[in-house]
Amino acid sequence: MSVLTALAQLEAAATGRAQPLATVRHLHVSDAPLVLIPLKLAGEAAAPLAVMLGSDPADPTLLVVPQPRNRDLRFAFAADLAKLVLNHVETSRGAVEELPPGKGDKEGEERIRYGDAPQLLVPNRGGVGFLRLLGRSTRFRRTEGPYAVDPAVPVLGRWLTWFADRNDHPGSSLLLAMTEALRLHWATGQSSLEDGNLAALMGWIAPPGGLDGPAAAARAEDPLICPPAGPATDPSFDNEVLAPAIAAYDQAGRDPRAEERVRRALSDQLFPTWELMWRAVDALRSLPPGASVAARWERDRDSFTYYHQTFGEAYPQARRDPPVRAARRLHDLERAQDAYEAQRAFDDPLVMAEHRLAGQAFGGTVVDSDPTRLDETGKRPKLRPHLRVATEDPIRLDIGTTVCSAERPSLKGRIVEIDERTRSVLLELTGGMGRKLEPAPGVVPEIGARVVFTSHTADSFGVAKFPDKEETPWTHGGPPEEYVANDEDAAEEWS
Repeated sequence: MSVLTALAQLEAAATGRAQPLATVRHLHVSDAPLVLIPLKLAGEAAAPLAVMLGSDPADPTLLVVPQPRNRDLRFAFAADLAKLVLNHVETSRGAVEELPPGKGDKEGEERIRYGDAPQLLVPNRGGVGFLRLLGRSTRFRRTEGPYAVDPAVPVLGRWLTWFADRNDHPGSSLLLAMTEALRLHWATGQSSLEDGNLAALMGWIAPPGGLDGPAAAARAEDPLICPPAGPATDPSFDNEVLAPAIAAYDQAGRDPRAEERVRRALSDQLFPTWELMWRAVDALRSLPPGASVAARWERDRDSFTYYHQTFGEAYPQARRDPPVRAARRLHDLERAQDAYEAQRAFDDPLVMAEHRLAGQAFGGTVVDSDPTRLDETGKRPKLRPHLRVATEDPIRLDIGTTVCSAERPSLKGRIVEIDERTRSVLLELTGGMGRKLEPAPGVVPEIGARVVFTSHTADSFGVAKFPDKEETPWTHGGPPEEYVANDEDAAEEWS
């Protein structure tokens, strides 16, 4: 936990109201996201019980499995869910944009991007995990022969797996857990474990009339007033309401009236969370988007366009990645995390302040500047201005560390000297000033200017080279066999 976060939590505890950790919103919120609240049967890893979903706060759809242990009812539920989710996927594409060829594209090769992309919002990390599990349990199902399922079911499984994989990607907004999105922007006076309760978290951020954060959070702990946001249900509800309703459904021979009893019980459990989710969406929308949010959403749209365009050309995602693909994916995630942290800091002075307190960035006043200095030690002179910055920030960076300007990330330099006596840092600027031997006007900060430099740069994580899968080294099992989906892929320890 950073110093500023700890301070914000103390302030929240003292005032009884959540405190901001950001001045801008660091994620994309669609105009019509698909809010999806799943419930599962207690004691069953992947037995869906119900889901409430929709893109209109006034018009939720409720899907229920009146007997979750019945395989036919579970897959009928999955088919109904598939139609709704896949409809959201198809209607969220927007207009097709034609783009110039990318760096890796062949000359003149057409490149397109959808104008929008689907966004799924779930209450918490448990909801993300359940969708991941539901995707694994449905994407390999057969649509012909014994135990055939509706053709939409394996398609749903592949899309849910893709959404879950994108959720692992730092900065992606395609699948968001609402508790994590809120905690990125506000600090409360309760523990991180308690912040996992959406009702308690929203109680601190936007408490109901007449209550403060602690009182609203205490109220949220009553399952009769604020049922759990799923996917797990309250044990008292399971024993006293749900189990008798399911038993009555079994005894009545699937009588519609008995099924309606189950539906009413589950609707009462889900609707409070449905209202909370839209209040949380409004809270996020109250913040202006950060400058880099649009670019990250473009990358989400690129990923969505590629997957949608190539959906029918590949097998369902394998249960385990081969070694080269796993290594490449890990590198991509680490690179994205590094860029995401830098972008958030550039977008938001509060986030940058965290880096300054940690000694990974420093801010201060320019006390000396030589904007036309040349380095003539090589064959040709190079523009290398010197800049001395007086600062009161703690500096835990080494001589030679590459830094960039928070205001203009393209303006890069390296630390030449750290003078502890005068509390100043001497920088040699190395990039972002143009190609001439004189800097572009206004690029090099003048004496008296306030500046912030950070060691976090959006492109500091270099591109790695990986072998082709046919050249997988023997230490990693050698070249893998061509993947072909089979019946064993659908088998899970919990199924």
